[in-house]
Amino acid sequence: MSKGITSKNDDYSQWYNELVTKADLAEHSAVKGCMVIKPYGYSIWEKMQAALDKMFKDTGHSNAYFPLFIPKSFFSKEAAHVEGFATECAVVTHYRLKNDGNGNIIVDPDAKLEEELIVRPTSETIIWNTYRGWIQSYRDLPLLINQWANVVRWEMRTRLFLRTTEFLWQEGHTAHATSAEAVEEAERMLNVYADFAENWMAMPVIKGIKTANERFAGAVETYCIEALMQDGKALQAGTSHFLGQNFAKAFDVKFTSKEGKLDHVWATSWGVSTRLMGALIMAHSDDAGLVLPPKLAPIQVVIVPIYRNDEDLAQISEVAKALVAELKAKDISVKYDDRDTQRPGFKFAEYELKGVPVRVALGGRDMENGTAEIARRDTKEKQTISRDGLAGYIETLLDDIQTNIYSKAYKFRAENIVEVDTYDEFKRLLDEKPGFLSAHWDGTPESEQKIKEETKATIRCIPLDNKLEDGVCIYSGKPSKQRVLFARAY
Repeated sequence: MSKGITSKNDDYSQWYNELVTKADLAEHSAVKGCMVIKPYGYSIWEKMQAALDKMFKDTGHSNAYFPLFIPKSFFSKEAAHVEGFATECAVVTHYRLKNDGNGNIIVDPDAKLEEELIVRPTSETIIWNTYRGWIQSYRDLPLLINQWANVVRWEMRTRLFLRTTEFLWQEGHTAHATSAEAVEEAERMLNVYADFAENWMAMPVIKGIKTANERFAGAVETYCIEALMQDGKALQAGTSHFLGQNFAKAFDVKFTSKEGKLDHVWATSWGVSTRLMGALIMAHSDDAGLVLPPKLAPIQVVIVPIYRNDEDLAQISEVAKALVAELKAKDISVKYDDRDTQRPGFKFAEYELKGVPVRVALGGRDMENGTAEIARRDTKEKQTISRDGLAGYIETLLDDIQTNIYSKAYKFRAENIVEVDTYDEFKRLLDEKPGFLSAHWDGTPESEQKIKEETKATIRCIPLDNKLEDGVCIYSGKPSKQRVLFARAY
């Protein structure tokens, strides 16, 4: 099959767009700014969901579901929150259509809503209005709820998975009796996200805190994980917010403590989205197609028969189906592709494009010699090995591929974090060698904003494992006690 994918070194943006569509992950829909996630892409998202959902439940959270529509008045109760989302909101103003008498369907002007409804951009307001009825006593705390849902944020410039008007995500919303418990929860969920990114997505991340300029609207503190893509741009892969008592006060959510004192609860929210699909693609893939870590690959192993006649195929199929059963017994997803409508070479290219981690080819000579040809997607290495113990070998190989993909991404990130001490060097490196730039900043929103305006680079985070050191801000020359991470970002 002809892949026809632009080289990522020639045009990274075009390479990404072509890969998403040619690998059958997603496509643009008839609704401007929205996407259709195709079955192969959705199956990757389902694997992400399953892994994360187990992590959430293992840390004591339960799933619930809240309305897609939120009364406009709810947003005005938390000023910082509404200001942060006001320009992105889709608004429902009417509830009925009618025929205009000329065969046209129009909005019925007499069906105007008494109060407009906002299509969910995030659920803090509707959830905290609900929590007011759920929480009365310390016995009701902590309240640990997660929601899998879709949200709408009106986007003018969209890219499949990375930025679309509607996208899928999960959002956790928790309530606690003390500030310390809420902060502990926000940090716990940040660690859950980092664990998932590194051990499932094979994508190294840096855990940190957002600056006030980059903080979630309505939050006291925003924690984040930041990843580096192969073009040197950063991608925010997940956030966890300590909301203080802001939403509890806005919606009057109080509880009676053990001591009989009435107080507002303390809150967190945290979320990741289908944006992770974009991160997965950009962190690992190459000019031949997707490179998927085995833990998230819909098909971990594909078996392709190479035969001359029906007799050959029957013999190969017997061996292949036995191997399929062995692999499934080890909980390895496997496909035996015995289609007679495509030649083996076409199939090899197709599964390479789709990022299947391991390909097994079985031919007539393999039947004679008791062997199989094994090809791994991450390094493209091939080897012929004995079929004795093949399922166990493949199981070990999948673990090795998962580790190797992470190691390659970690090495790339390590080579692309550079300490800079002057503004001239900072600007030069942004153009010559994109990546994370570790530089001193004076802590003021003004300097941060000026750097952003002049270079399009933002402070991605203040790393949690930062070491304090004396220095001067690259922009203002004022004293600084630590470095922060700058980058251009998605």
